[in-house]
Amino acid sequence: MRLKDELPVDHHLAAVYRWGAALCGCILLVFGCLGFADALSPFDTSGERIAGMTTNTALSVISVVVGLVLLAGAVVGGNAASTLNMAVGGSFLVSGFYHLFVLDRPANFLDFGMTNVMFSFVMGLLILTFGMYGRVSGRLPHDNPYWRRRHPRRAAEESLARRRAAALAREEHAVPPALPGVSSPAVPDGPGR
Repeated sequence: MRLKDELPVDHHLAAVYRWGAALCGCILLVFGCLGFADALSPFDTSGERIAGMTTNTALSVISVVVGLVLLAGAVVGGNAASTLNMAVGGSFLVSGFYHLFVLDRPANFLDFGMTNVMFSFVMGLLILTFGMYGRVSGRLPHDNPYWRRRHPRRAAEESLARRRAAALAREEHAVPPALPGVSSPAVPDGPGR
């Protein structure tokens, strides 16, 4: 089963993926641009603060690049935005765990502080949630394309039952054809006749 085949591109969930990628991409882009505005040195670990978090030029470059990638995903939309959100969100979580272990060590070349680690976790969960929205859940509605893909037999049975009910409703409301030799019921004249 391929994830990109599960959801039609024009499905209403595509808006959630698109807006989530755009929102998170803008936040990262602003953070990265603020880091550039302070003209930081590339791998400085002296603790320059931007929006309460420590940063350096390398972190600003990464923030701008990831922000632009998320904005590109928002432009593309659909399953591409969802998959991109899940990948970037997972990367943020991994980065948070990595930097949690290298705080105050030479391997902390991006100058992460504890606020950066918390931001990485929160942003990662937010982006991941936007990416998985409607795709991963225990109680998906039966009209959700992911539910139909995971339960093809029940989906086919429900679709057949809906088609039969619609056909029955059409038959009940249809006027029966006139039989030869039998006059059809009189149609009352309206006020204009």
